[in-house]
Amino acid sequence: MSRPGPIGTELRPERELLTADIPGAPQLALAELMAGNRRFVTDTAWHPNQNAGRRAAVAGEQHPFAVIVGCSDSRLAAEIIFDRGLGDLFVVRTAGHTVGPEVLGSVEYAVSVLRTPLVVVLGHDSCGAVQAARAALATGAAPAGHLGAVVDAVVPSLRQAQAAGVDDLNSIVDIHIAQTVTAMLGSSAMLAAEVSAGRCAVVGMSYRLAAGEVRAVAAEPAELVAELASAA
Repeated sequence: MSRPGPIGTELRPERELLTADIPGAPQLALAELMAGNRRFVTDTAWHPNQNAGRRAAVAGEQHPFAVIVGCSDSRLAAEIIFDRGLGDLFVVRTAGHTVGPEVLGSVEYAVSVLRTPLVVVLGHDSCGAVQAARAALATGAAPAGHLGAVVDAVVPSLRQAQAAGVDDLNSIVDIHIAQTVTAMLGSSAMLAAEVSAGRCAVVGMSYRLAAGEVRAVAAEPAELVAELASAA
């Protein structure tokens, strides 16, 4: 089977196991995701690993090549927008891609036990969670029920945007994605250590609902954003 190429190259739907113990695995995993998104955008999807054979192959164990910490928005289905299938992605979703202990524990499980080499924070334009937090901050009215926990988790990003003089909603979303990347690395010593060792990378991406495209807005290591930009 072929090994994924550099960021920006087209890949085969079948591949060798891509784990954190392979040199350059974070970059290879990112290349695989971006190639899948290009296929989705151009309506040339392969729909790999979505048949009975794949179902049987992964029944006993899983080796996902990327963790997706995404917003729960119904239009943000990771396996579809990245053109992947069963066993490829380890997906954790919350409104506004907010991160608490359960989310961090899930990410640490994938990175440390399953040896997944890439973590993606996936947000999107017109995010309802960011809009709700923005309204609550403007009016001082706390949302009902447990929605308040989502709003509270987004507010630090809103304050950061205010301090920077940013008022555009989608620019605030980008700040919130980047803030989530920073918060995850600051809250998980294990994840930070894997990134420092080069065995994992954390990339923040924003998805355009109408166009279907993803773009990187933050990364650790930071040079991955420049690599993606040059490959576009």
